Amino acid sequence: MSELINLIQAKFKEDKVDIKIELKDIVTLNVKKEDLINVIKKLKNSEELLFDYLVDITACDYLEKGHFEIIYTLLSFARNERVRVKTTVEREKPEINSITSIYKGANWFEREVYDLFGIVFIDHPNLKRILLWEKFPGYPLRKDFPMDKDVSPPEIEDIY
Repeated sequence: MSELINLIQAKFKEDKVDIKIELKDIVTLNVKKEDLINVIKKLKNSEELLFDYLVDITACDYLEKGHFEIIYTLLSFARNERVRVKTTVEREKPEINSITSIYKGANWFEREVYDLFGIVFIDHPNLKRILLWEKFPGYPLRKDFPMDKDVSPPEIEDIY
């Protein structure tokens, strides 16, 4: 793991990347949303790192802090190692650039995060709901989503 951290530090010495170890063994890079695309590209395309597989994209709502955290988990088959990249977007205008041009598999993950949290992925090729119907009121994984809200079931034409 220290070898991986050294490689990442060398690759990102000119970038503002905060590197931490979380949960004893997860290398995590905290980046600003403006730097996300550059960081993801370097992790994927660097011959030393070669994080060629996107495992997951998810989000966490920090209502009390006024932002969402977006978490990208990447895997390097060649190195047999994982890395997480975290960034934040503000609740008032939750937007971030899509990484579908880098990882095609991001398409479904970004749609899921959009559907459940309402985070907009700029330049996504088909950003629409994937789990819920288009007229579903709100985003159910936000901490301020009313749990007692009466949600009508979708009309048959909303499903098909």
